[in-house]
Amino acid sequence: MAGKAMQIDTELSLADFDFDLPHELIAQHPLADRAASRLLHVARGRFEDRYFSDIEWLLRRDDLLVFNDTKVINARLLGRKTSGGRVEALIERVVEPTLALAMVRTSHKPGPGTHLIFDESIHATVEGRQDEFLLLRFERDVYAALAQHGLVPLPPYIEHAADSIDALRYQTVYAARPGAVAAPTAGLHFTTDLLSRLRRRGIEFAHVTLHVGAGTFQPVRVERIAEHRMHSERYDISEQAAHAINAARAAGRRIVAVGTTSLRALESAADDSQSQVRSGARETALFITPGFSFRIVDQLLTNFHLPRSTLLMLVSAFAGVDRIRAAYLHAIEQRYRFFSYGDSMLLERAI
Repeated sequence: MAGKAMQIDTELSLADFDFDLPHELIAQHPLADRAASRLLHVARGRFEDRYFSDIEWLLRRDDLLVFNDTKVINARLLGRKTSGGRVEALIERVVEPTLALAMVRTSHKPGPGTHLIFDESIHATVEGRQDEFLLLRFERDVYAALAQHGLVPLPPYIEHAADSIDALRYQTVYAARPGAVAAPTAGLHFTTDLLSRLRRRGIEFAHVTLHVGAGTFQPVRVERIAEHRMHSERYDISEQAAHAINAARAAGRRIVAVGTTSLRALESAADDSQSQVRSGARETALFITPGFSFRIVDQLLTNFHLPRSTLLMLVSAFAGVDRIRAAYLHAIEQRYRFFSYGDSMLLERAI
């Protein structure tokens, strides 16, 4: 990890990843049909305006698609302190059955021993602080409490309260392993029918798991991006998935990451000496910026990302800073929909 982090271009600043986005292009609701979203194919030297369902013809028959099968939990809790002040908590991760790290918003930051009431049956006590997160001790199983009273953790740029549609659509159709507090949004465009058609064409699938954390909502607060530190996230790559990925690479087939989370898991698990993926469960705080040397992923399917964000830095590293700037300008001119419920891009690796 340390060696990879040293590849950050120290000359880059936060302003290099800024752009002006009309507010009306921020998608507030999903389309009725997942696969009806638009897709910008960023090929070498050209842009192609397509629809997501065209992915079937943009992929090769022997490509290996790698999906992140994490499942979004109802990680948002609303409540109050015993003093009466309002509290909003976004669970970052469940550490033990009754212990969780959470991003907590209140008028005054609660200290150790503060009692929080999210529902008459859901009480928690602040045990301490870890960086920007609070350690909360619940009186019952955290997952059970979230399943009963938690809300879908929509990103802050989605301005409506989460409803039954969000509960269904802010989740991929292949989600399997609970633990994420944000959706791996590139996968939201796939339908079960589209997945079946891809399989019939001979395209192979592999699944990894990276539980997207609350840190994904945190802005970069330093001007020199080399000084930024990523929040750690958990990922897991099974022996079966690692074997499929390594076999595909050995055969010269393309590895197509569905989303930045799948890419981060794969590149975090890369064996430095052989450029193969190692199986196992680990933590990653890998920060990918221009200058990063990709070992595993050949193509990236992704949504459009926020200005000045680490995800915009990642796609700029993958496809090239100038190419991504031009692609985003093109997308704005062509009125693409942005962010979680927005449209998508298929990127070819620059190097």
